[in-house]
Amino acid sequence: MIKTKAALAAGLAAAVLTAPALAAETLDAVKSRGELVCGVSTGLPGFSSPDDAGNWTGIDVDVCRAVAAAVLGDADAVKFVPLTAKERFTALQSGEIDVLSRNTTWTHTRDTSLGLNFAGVNYYDGQGFLVKKDLGVASATELDGASVCIQAGTTTELNLADYFRFKGMDYSPVVFDTSDQTVQGFASGRCDVLTSDQSQLYGLRTKLDNPDSAVVLPEVISKEPLGPVVRQGDDEWFNIVKWTLFAQVNAEELGVTSENVEDMKTSDNPAVKRLVGTDGDMGEKLGLSADWAAMVVAQVGNYGEMFERNVGETTPLNISRGLNALWSDGGIQYAPPIR
Repeated sequence: MIKTKAALAAGLAAAVLTAPALAAETLDAVKSRGELVCGVSTGLPGFSSPDDAGNWTGIDVDVCRAVAAAVLGDADAVKFVPLTAKERFTALQSGEIDVLSRNTTWTHTRDTSLGLNFAGVNYYDGQGFLVKKDLGVASATELDGASVCIQAGTTTELNLADYFRFKGMDYSPVVFDTSDQTVQGFASGRCDVLTSDQSQLYGLRTKLDNPDSAVVLPEVISKEPLGPVVRQGDDEWFNIVKWTLFAQVNAEELGVTSENVEDMKTSDNPAVKRLVGTDGDMGEKLGLSADWAAMVVAQVGNYGEMFERNVGETTPLNISRGLNALWSDGGIQYAPPIR
């Protein structure tokens, strides 16, 4: 076990050391191959999961589609690589993928010691608990002595330990490698409780034979800002990924949608003109075409469209905007202005 951990640590260190050299080549590599390589989950409804035809959908998937639209002019020019929580950072550090968009929490440790940069937040989340209704539990404070299904390699492990220690409660962890395995363990009775980000719990609940048999408890025990990640050492690529997301948030605020973006090119609003590329040199500053943001909105939609299509109240997940509403609508989604 000690030798295995040492080998893993050495491999991770080597990946971090080579990250800057790989990062500097990202944009050229994407343009050269004509395809963006995007790391996603192994299957989480609403965020990144393949349909029966093998087509990937979800809000994390759409982040990568938006980047492809900005850089290549084609939102479909993306190769999706499914990764477990354990695999995701090494895949990015080693250059196997160009961007990681996989319900990944932005934390101090990840941002400062892994050679990575988080390029914004596409979903503000928090950790919660999923229990079967027949357990008769209405609050997380009633979970003393429970067995808890959890995915390895995630922030949820530490959060869970902190919460139970603080509350003076005991629990028995049942650890799995993938989210699918955790929900299967929960469904088969391997554990009393499934813990993860609340968004993930809503997605995993849809995989149960009877989703109505389980309920997400009200407690939120952590802050989980989720967003796309790139390698450190390439400011140009970092700027492209973060400003693509910012463009979608700004577009929603300005009322620019996939349906009206072409008409908005004749707008007299200076902020709209800069967004759609009819004024200023915003695209040139990123090394992209003048209409980069217009292509993002036309092909993928603004942030609100992306949210509602994948996880909103008309989807099986039925998630309200909450914190993910625009700052002007009572939420905390806020993007720097394009000017």
